[in-house]
Amino acid sequence: MAKVNPGKFLNEVKVETAKVSWPRRQDVVRTTIMVVIMTSLLGIFFFGVDSAFSAIVKFLLSLIG
Repeated sequence: MAKVNPGKFLNEVKVETAKVSWPRRQDVVRTTIMVVIMTSLLGIFFFGVDSAFSAIVKFLLSLIG
C-alpha cells in the first residue's frame, strides 16, 4: 500500500472540495420539504393498505372460527 503524505492528502482534499458544486440553501430547503411531503404521503398510503389487508384477514378468519 502506498504511503501518502498527510499534507499532500489534505491539499488534494481541498482541491477536490473546491470542484464540488454545492446546492443553494433554497434548493436544499425545497428538496427537504418535498422529501417530507412524499414520505408522509407514502406513510399514509401504506397505513391504508395495511389497514385494508388487516380488515380482510380478520374477516376471513371470522368466517373460519
